[in-house]
Amino acid sequence: MLDRVLVLSGLDPCGGAGIAADIETINQFGVTPLPIVTTLTVQNTQRVESLHAVDHQLIEKQLNSLQDDIDINIIKIGLLSSVEQISVIANWIDEAHTVILDPIIKASTTDELLTKQAVEVLKKTLLPKVHILTPNVSELEILAPGLDEQAAIDSLPCEWVLLTTTDVSEQMIEHRLYHQGELLERFSYHKLPGQYHGSGCTLNSAISALIASKLDVNIAVKRALDYTYQTLLNAKRIGKIQYHPNRATP
Repeated sequence: MLDRVLVLSGLDPCGGAGIAADIETINQFGVTPLPIVTTLTVQNTQRVESLHAVDHQLIEKQLNSLQDDIDINIIKIGLLSSVEQISVIANWIDEAHTVILDPIIKASTTDELLTKQAVEVLKKTLLPKVHILTPNVSELEILAPGLDEQAAIDSLPCEWVLLTTTDVSEQMIEHRLYHQGELLERFSYHKLPGQYHGSGCTLNSAISALIASKLDVNIAVKRALDYTYQTLLNAKRIGKIQYHPNRATP
């Protein structure tokens, strides 16, 4: 068992998403998170007001310091906020790492979080090193513009793609798991009323923790989806709009 996951993500002051969600989720599976904050944010359950990128040289020093002391195999990546960050992280990752990337380009409130230039650098330098990619429909359209779903999946260099329809579904959400361009499985869940803050972070962190626990990808994805759905069924409302997933849900 690889009982640790390196996490690179942003800091959400209201605790719903980002590094707080990652830490809470990974701990629930008995795995230790190794957290590096990429972005400081001004946000709440209603909106994202601003992003402040952590210096890429500091991130590089943190990565090297951890690597000098701890064997790192599993890497979960969430919000990145500068071209320099993406380049540093992509250069640091090697073939021994299993990378799970949540391509956070827009917030659930539709705020743009990643510039067009940063998206292009991500596609060129980081995506080829990603083992599991988890876009929603809107993110897939940005990563592979002008293509239908199958062609878009085929254009991506990632071995596994878990596509979620959360952002375009009204009643049933379908998660479609592709392996090397082939659709392997579909997972369907009723769409719950209300808005949720951090469901994608929860899902990706759960997948990462389960991969660290030596589960096969398709099994890890199914268990992570079930866990995430339960956190939403038991979600808490601490602000005015979006609900927080209850990640302590057994």
